[in-house]
Amino acid sequence: MKKKFLSLAMGTVLLFSAVLTGCGGDAGTDSSSATADQPAVDTIESTPAEPAGDNAETDAGNASDTAADGEKVHLKWAAWDISLITYWNDLADKYMELNPNVEIEIVDFGSNDYSNVLATELSGSGTDFDVVSLKDVPSYATLVGKGVLEPLDSYITEDSVDLAQYAGVTDQVTVDGSLYELPFRSDIWLVFYNKDVFDAKNLEYPTNDMTIEEYDALARAVSDDAFGEEVYGCHYHTWSSTIQLFGILDGKHSILDKNYDFMIPYYEMVLAQEDDGICQKYTDLKTESLHYSAAFSEGNVAMINMGSWFVTTLINNLASGEYDASLCGNWGIAAYLHPDGVPAGSTLGAITGLAITSESQKKDAAWDFIKWVSGEEGAAVLASSGNFPAISNDDVTAAIASMDGFPQDEASRAALKTTAVYLEAPYGDELAEISPILGTYHEMIMQRECTPAEGVAKMNEEAGKIQ
Repeated sequence: MKKKFLSLAMGTVLLFSAVLTGCGGDAGTDSSSATADQPAVDTIESTPAEPAGDNAETDAGNASDTAADGEKVHLKWAAWDISLITYWNDLADKYMELNPNVEIEIVDFGSNDYSNVLATELSGSGTDFDVVSLKDVPSYATLVGKGVLEPLDSYITEDSVDLAQYAGVTDQVTVDGSLYELPFRSDIWLVFYNKDVFDAKNLEYPTNDMTIEEYDALARAVSDDAFGEEVYGCHYHTWSSTIQLFGILDGKHSILDKNYDFMIPYYEMVLAQEDDGICQKYTDLKTESLHYSAAFSEGNVAMINMGSWFVTTLINNLASGEYDASLCGNWGIAAYLHPDGVPAGSTLGAITGLAITSESQKKDAAWDFIKWVSGEEGAAVLASSGNFPAISNDDVTAAIASMDGFPQDEASRAALKTTAVYLEAPYGDELAEISPILGTYHEMIMQRECTPAEGVAKMNEEAGKIQ
């Protein structure tokens, strides 16, 4: 029987969900952008709720039975950028406060080459790491393939962890029936919109149940091509994910399919929008190196599909005066657009996970920490600094929506609740080979070097060669 370390009585706690991100590159796994757009130092202040219940202090002390009397359990945890990303220490400090017999040492491997450095560390003999942070799905796949991560199935079963709270994400990183990580942080895709632009046209705001066809019609209705006063109904950053991943929202496709005909209608839609002046041209964005946040801050973009990390970017930059509040200060968010027939609240995401190393001598203690971080109380700590946890429920939504500067309309609050999160890059051995193929032909299509049908045909051909 695995020893239990924490059995805190659960009360009302602050919480929060896909995508997603510490994360991958431009070719269909664009979540690395999330890391770049997180504030260098989290500045939003909120106090996470204390665990409720008369036995909280007593139960937290149960961790002591894993070590000799008076001796602390020492856990070594691999992470990145701990001086810039405050939630690493926030999580460790809160857990140690609740478990005074546990000592957590965080080792910073940096962010630029984190996944490769971690793989090298764990591939050697005798690693003394107990818990590792997983930046993206490709690095997770690498470590699972090397056999250096501990399966979590028996722990999950024994402690009755409800995987449904992760909105289907854990199913997408299950390998041969086993799960080797629990997600604790997620970035999901949303529609950000400028209320003033819609008000000027006397149009209703985007809704939380908007099909892709309705989105296209709304973008066209709100646009204005008057010279010098252009208003763009929508905006797509240059990442392939902003277009290609519309096609996986039906839950039937992924970027691992090797047949990408399902992407053709979305390329045709966006290129038609470019031709009609509904959105800025890809070629102009590339030439000008225009960042999506700069485009939205100019006040003439009605809607932009972007990850939830943009919430804190907007809040912080408006508060600091970097963004002109008269141009983009009246903003809101809507749930991600979805194909016809797909439930509202379906969205894209990317996750950051935690795993136990196979060589850890303190697996039970490591599991208790991971379970806590990935659960409701860990989510409360994340939400307190404006970060999005991997779990989604009403309390989580309330926590995020209570941030100073978050839009206070009910529709924006409701947009945070997801029904299904589809990973930008699900688990797959061939992901690293497929991603650059999709990125290459995405650029060729958007540069008008080939038609969508021709570009997708090349994607199918090149991906089909991968064995």
